[in-house]
Amino acid sequence: MGDYILVLDEGTTSTRAMLFAPDGSLRASAQRELTQHYPKGGWVEHDAAEIWDKTLACACDVTEEVGGASQIAAIGITNQRETVVAWDRETLEPLSRAIVWQDRRTAEFCAGLRDAGHEKEVQVRTGLLLDPYFSGTKMRWLLDNDEAVRNAADSGRLAFGTIESWLVAKLSGDTHISDASNASRTLLMELGGAQFDEGLCELFGVPHGALPSVVDNAGELAIAKKEWLGAEIPITGLAGDQQSATIGQACLNPGETKATYGTGAFVLTNMGDAIPASKNRLLGTVLYQLGGERAYALEGSVFVAGSLVQWLCDSLGILETASETEDLARSVPDTGGVMIVPALSGLGAPHWDAEARGAIIGLSFASGKAQIARAALEAMAHQTHDLARGFAADGAPWQSLRIDGGMSANDWMAQDIANMLNLPIERPALVETTALGAAMLAATGAGLYPSLEEAASAMRGELSRFDADMDDSIRQERLAQWAKALEAT
Repeated sequence: MGDYILVLDEGTTSTRAMLFAPDGSLRASAQRELTQHYPKGGWVEHDAAEIWDKTLACACDVTEEVGGASQIAAIGITNQRETVVAWDRETLEPLSRAIVWQDRRTAEFCAGLRDAGHEKEVQVRTGLLLDPYFSGTKMRWLLDNDEAVRNAADSGRLAFGTIESWLVAKLSGDTHISDASNASRTLLMELGGAQFDEGLCELFGVPHGALPSVVDNAGELAIAKKEWLGAEIPITGLAGDQQSATIGQACLNPGETKATYGTGAFVLTNMGDAIPASKNRLLGTVLYQLGGERAYALEGSVFVAGSLVQWLCDSLGILETASETEDLARSVPDTGGVMIVPALSGLGAPHWDAEARGAIIGLSFASGKAQIARAALEAMAHQTHDLARGFAADGAPWQSLRIDGGMSANDWMAQDIANMLNLPIERPALVETTALGAAMLAATGAGLYPSLEEAASAMRGELSRFDADMDDSIRQERLAQWAKALEAT
């Protein structure tokens, strides 16, 4: 058996397989795009069978590249959180399209629970808010509206899970599990509870028996069958993508904070073994669980980050590629008064306004694509600053920020975030720390390292640093403009 770690990185717009060496270096990678289905306004769906087929194809590609499954010690999986798959336990076939984390169709159901006075109790127990973002209300919608799902529930054949749960079931053929980090995003598990909670399941109308068992984030969790890659391979690491990125950034001590800029933007601060209780509409979540012991995180989630730039490319045709935003931003001294509030699927933390919609304001005949591109990047720093204020108000102020994700490769944006926060920013050489975190967990679970701390130390790699260099008067002027733009939405 070799010592490579195979990571299956399940994103919102693509799926990837990546092979890491024990020192954290990336040896092979394969990626395939996922089809995005938008059947109605505010609805977002994926084909779970497509996710499986393309994930397996990517895994086969990289396995062949390094000489076969004998070179692989273990598999780690990291995934888009909150996305729900319903499948038949016996046939392992999906019963419906997966409902994606971005989907807003359960807004009315959430509002009904809030109006009935349930949000405070739910927040205290789960660390989450009553928002369509989370998995439990998606499960309830499928039960209420999809005949195949309802019939499977009636016959005891229904399995619900998030994407890592779905892939483990397909790889192993019979294992129905969810790691604690993903389970904590469903609204169906208490932060301090070992398994899914029957009382919460009753509140949301989700059958407890359809849910997976909650397990650690590292250890021998399941075995991938020989038929897939040519040999049995242990699955030894699982984590939701944002928790995995936090681990990949080595934020393993209380107070350490990372921000991932991908499709959305997600900030997590390690809170140690203290269960978070936010008074500023941030989220409490499980960071990781090892040996049954949990570390927690305080989280702020922004729904639209990289997807804003993609929208400017694909839907409006203002940009040809996302990568040109850096040169465009540098080509003008400012946005000329243009501000973008990227609430294309509502506003996330700390606002949590599902009904808010995006806006581009301040346009004039002098506005061009350079101003719009710069405003799109500035919106990332403004949203991050909103989160920073919420974290500080909850007693978790940032001393620095570690950034990652595809957008963070943009040097102009990284510097702008440092300027707006007035804090040092660190960025690793490998910005895809989501996959790296899963590799660290899998390496620990496979026994390649005796502890997660030692795995992180060995695998994290080199860093770049950005220090603030903006005059405070400019910072305050921009923040005032941002506040007005928010008010306008």
